[in-house]
Amino acid sequence: MFLSVFDIFKVGIGPSSSHTMGPMVAAGRFLEMLRASPFNPKGLKASLHGSLAFTGVGHATDRATILGLAGFLPDTYDNDKAEAALTEIRATKRVTPPNLPEMTFDPASDLVFDYDRPLPGHANAMILMATDAQGDVLMQEVFYSIGGGFVVTEDEMNAISPDKANAPSPVPYPFRSAAEMLEMAAKSGRTVAQMKRLNERVFRSEAEIDAGLSRLWEVMSSCIDRGLDGTGILPGGLNVRRRAHGIHEALKAERGMNLTAPHVVNDWMSVYAMAVNEENAAGGQVVTAPTNGAAGVVPAVIRYWLDHVPGATPSRIPDFLLTAAAVGGLCKTNASISGAECGCQAEVGSAAAMAAAGLAAVLGGTPEQVENAAEIALEHHLGMTCDPVKGLVQVPCIERNGLGAIKAVSAASLALRGDGKHLVSLDACIETMRQTGRDMHEKYKETSLGGLAVNVPNC
Repeated sequence: MFLSVFDIFKVGIGPSSSHTMGPMVAAGRFLEMLRASPFNPKGLKASLHGSLAFTGVGHATDRATILGLAGFLPDTYDNDKAEAALTEIRATKRVTPPNLPEMTFDPASDLVFDYDRPLPGHANAMILMATDAQGDVLMQEVFYSIGGGFVVTEDEMNAISPDKANAPSPVPYPFRSAAEMLEMAAKSGRTVAQMKRLNERVFRSEAEIDAGLSRLWEVMSSCIDRGLDGTGILPGGLNVRRRAHGIHEALKAERGMNLTAPHVVNDWMSVYAMAVNEENAAGGQVVTAPTNGAAGVVPAVIRYWLDHVPGATPSRIPDFLLTAAAVGGLCKTNASISGAECGCQAEVGSAAAMAAAGLAAVLGGTPEQVENAAEIALEHHLGMTCDPVKGLVQVPCIERNGLGAIKAVSAASLALRGDGKHLVSLDACIETMRQTGRDMHEKYKETSLGGLAVNVPNC
């Protein structure tokens, strides 16, 4: 299956791509199914299962589901309109989605957190139902939010098979592994970014690709700037204070001082990433990269490169994003980018691999050095658990993005010091991530039932 750069990077809202964006997208899909059905529904109901139930409140899954059933979507989300809609829905206990009749929906009783009944397809599961006037179910659909804002129905999940994954692809460079990517690069003489762009050209014009990539960086960069300006306490009850603004002000004040230690550049990388993830934690607009929980790593490394590396130019940002998306696609296809499935190694680990590959590419690395950079970054995130305190995408997520950015830059630098030859391949590393995620205990996979989530006071 071809994964576009615009699948890996999507404009959405915080705090979670799988727990916020995914349920909102699923609700939107359910409304489309209703519009195409012969039914005349009078009410809606929803139940959340697995990780969506356990950390749903902290990830605003309930809020996203309510708004999704009212017709809101992540890429066109307007916070002021959403707040007004939520107030009205809770008061009237009704929703009126576009091109559908008014239907009853009481968030207090019609949205159920089912902690005792996980569904077999994925840890992030939800059931959406349309009912008649008596409350009997007219139509029902099971959705799985499989990470990065991707959503599939139960039938679509069951239809995923190795045969389908290995079906012929319409793109000119259909690499399904890093080994195939390097082989195609060697035979064609093209970079990873050039091959990825030619694959995108099958589905979009050159102008559409450039416009889409430009918008992605615009949203990423604006998110950094908002985060650097933001102050106050993040929502959710942990009383986590926004730190990016204060750190940024201190760094600016120190700029040019001869007493500043060289390692302070790490603080610049961290503050850019933390700015993004503080915005994400506040429910702001972010770009999945490849998820919301890991949304700060790639933008931070791009901003670091632009502002701190001599010779950097914005004209190369598309190459960075295309290269990063190629690596992100390999992680998703051959393992996972879902914290609920494989822990944070699948989120920040994949993001660091993507950022390292993108940076190595724009710094002039060969395809072999790009692959090496991605492998180094991912290898040193293997085994990382997803254990958000109180189910919020704040602790340890915000700082973890900063450290992920630092690792990405270090990985790219190390790879560029070599010739691309190395012992552990990116493919082996991705497969190790898949196996580690399979073996990882469920309490360490975005359920907030283990790790920091139970060892840090959260009230």
